[in-house]
Amino acid sequence: MLRIQRHDVNVRTTVLQLEGDIFGDWSDLLESESLQSTRAGRRVVLDLSGVVFVAHSGIDVLRRLADDGVRIAGVPSLLADVLEHEGIDVDRAAAPATTIAAATLPGNQKSH
Repeated sequence: MLRIQRHDVNVRTTVLQLEGDIFGDWSDLLESESLQSTRAGRRVVLDLSGVVFVAHSGIDVLRRLADDGVRIAGVPSLLADVLEHEGIDVDRAAAPATTIAAATLPGNQKSH
């Protein structure tokens, strides 16, 4: 199961805070939620600090989202190692509050 909490931190940036496992239909849900925000012209930051497990389908989704400019942050160390091995850029900031605050700083925002 994957829980997604949406935090609109300003008019242009949304942080999706994830808790649980990213696999199967949950991967599809994550992609849909992320694309909905990016298509609305918002920057998206995924906070993975609460993620326990990511299956191949989740890695594929994270790769596509990262390639589309979605920032992946708050990633636990072991999971960050796996994602980086798969060629996915991650921000290793650990705390959700840190991720949300960092998303609002001009120098930390990616444009689409």
